[in-house]
Amino acid sequence: MNGQRRTLLGLALLGAVDPLFAAAPVKGARPSFAALERELAAIATDPACELASLSVLAIRDGKVAYEGQFGRRRIGNGHTPDLPANRDTLYRIASISKMMTTLGLMRLIEEKQIDLDADVSRYLGFSLRNPHFAERPITLRHLLTHTSSLRDEAGYSFPAGTALQAFVTPGARLFGEGNMWARNAGPGGYFTYCNLGWGLIGTLMERVTGERFDLLMQRLLLQPLGLTAGYNPSALPPPALAKLATLYRKRTTDTEVWDPNGPWIAQVDDYGARPPVPPPGIESHVIGDNATPFSPTGGLRISARDMGTVMRMLMNGGLHGGRRILREDTLNRMFTRQWTADGKGGNGDTLNGFFNCWGLGNAQFPDQPGRRLVEGGFDAVGHLGDAYGLRSVFAADLKKRNGIVVLVGGTSSDPGLQTGTYSALARFEERILTSLFNHAIAV
Repeated sequence: MNGQRRTLLGLALLGAVDPLFAAAPVKGARPSFAALERELAAIATDPACELASLSVLAIRDGKVAYEGQFGRRRIGNGHTPDLPANRDTLYRIASISKMMTTLGLMRLIEEKQIDLDADVSRYLGFSLRNPHFAERPITLRHLLTHTSSLRDEAGYSFPAGTALQAFVTPGARLFGEGNMWARNAGPGGYFTYCNLGWGLIGTLMERVTGERFDLLMQRLLLQPLGLTAGYNPSALPPPALAKLATLYRKRTTDTEVWDPNGPWIAQVDDYGARPPVPPPGIESHVIGDNATPFSPTGGLRISARDMGTVMRMLMNGGLHGGRRILREDTLNRMFTRQWTADGKGGNGDTLNGFFNCWGLGNAQFPDQPGRRLVEGGFDAVGHLGDAYGLRSVFAADLKKRNGIVVLVGGTSSDPGLQTGTYSALARFEERILTSLFNHAIAV
């Protein structure tokens, strides 16, 4: 770690935090968060795993209790000015996007345009079958709970103009060896986390509504909540685009090797020099063929503050500003547990403990050893994200109306080597979550 970073860490521990690693408490919030901010600043500058940026938000009893931002949304590496993270900074939130996509989907289910337990083939316009279990239909419930028997081994994102039918259908031109289908478990039989399923969900949503996925999600969720967010960065308004965080890793230049002493290398959303362009081939996009260019699985750009708006809507039973976004019974259905690991690996792959319980498009974190997010007392539902250096958490106790949002814009070391002490998360994530819970929620 360089001398500047040592100074920042020392200042953080003493409470005299550098402006780049400082945060402002919410106006009218609970008393001083000085201790919380010292802890978060120390985590962000910890030489064991520095964070490029950090945006957090805590909700207590349905109200925003604290929000803070640390570090830099854009790092110049001495060539251009650094830009600090602020409360309007948007991040590509990775797999939390799946839960947001599901909220849009649940509106279509409410409207009876889609049946959760019907064969999805009727909506996709082609037969979706695992060829090794061809007699068993695949439903939205299977896709939403990662029990469809689809796998990511053959890929899960495809350019515009490539129909997903040509990829998942035996004998089609892109089917190859069929590695997208499990051979030892049919639909409903086994949990394996699968991004491809959400590409199909987004495609299904397009075909049912006749609307392009990114625009559809604006109509169903983002605009009704008044959010500055989107699945298509080229469509973000210029003020929002200027606040979009670049995601980073510290690596040896032009290699895939982590190097904590190396430079911060942009991984995605590096738009300082030129704005994003629409997905290639989007002008010829066929609605209902392939929604993966908009990444229903991980492509939503949104701020921690706007994620808090979504969280509060869930806590309010689907209401936002007096307007009903979703029915309460719809949300109860969505967050009812559908799958729980048996602890023996017999009914699913937990990915070393990351996935233990699942609802419809959401992960669940009961306050039990190995499954909790904080060291005690927080029984949550939501989702995690991990892509391009970003690590993200959306976790809410909907009954007690408490919640936490964490967005990390990049790490200096491989998070997989930052072993947690009580969960499958990295240690820096555990520290952030527990610090927020202790200082902003359990007070």
